[in-house]
Amino acid sequence: MIKTTTGKVSYHSGHTAELQVARHYERDGWRVLQHRFKSAAGEIDLALHRNDTVLFVEVKRARTHDIAASRISLQQIARINQSAEIFVDEHLSGQNFEMRLDAALVDQEGEIQIIPDALADF
Repeated sequence: MIKTTTGKVSYHSGHTAELQVARHYERDGWRVLQHRFKSAAGEIDLALHRNDTVLFVEVKRARTHDIAASRISLQQIARINQSAEIFVDEHLSGQNFEMRLDAALVDQEGEIQIIPDALADF
């Protein structure tokens, strides 16, 4: 029972952090294309668009930004990159744009730290 409760709290906490990060980007002129895109390769928390750039964001929430960052594994980054390619093939085929993959870290106070291009080149 405790594990189920913990899982639900983590799910809702993560979902809330993703919504916070989406609002953060929206205030900066980004438009959300999709929230929690699922593919055979994995899941992308946020896909956004602004001007000629498509942005994919992995959101991690933890007590501190450092702990959140430590929860992004190389395997996860590879899955996110593969999922981003699938998203582009399915939704943006034939369009010209730049692609960026950010990490968004949310601490227990709700402070957001964005690391641009943190997930690229893996």
